[in-house]
Amino acid sequence: MEGQQHPVGLYLKVWGLLFVLSALSYLVDLLHVEGLLRWTLILALMMAKAALIVAVFMHLRWERLALVCVVVIPPTALLVLAGMMATESDYIFSLRSLYPR
Repeated sequence: MEGQQHPVGLYLKVWGLLFVLSALSYLVDLLHVEGLLRWTLILALMMAKAALIVAVFMHLRWERLALVCVVVIPPTALLVLAGMMATESDYIFSLRSLYPR
């Protein structure tokens, strides 16, 4: 039984795009971008690289939607919940600072 073969050119293009995204991530540090813009750019580039790796090298691009949802939705939900916890922790910390015991 012979498996599905993808053209080598596809993998080379993805490798090149990952190289460009990594170079852009390095430029964020090199250009001394600071504050919220820095972290937004770093996280966006990181997520783009992760999406490329998952889609092409883990072959999720060619899988059924149900399998893609099983792999993508739980980490996304965890990120949303972690963001909500971080927001609530800032709120609780500010309340405790405002009204000490």
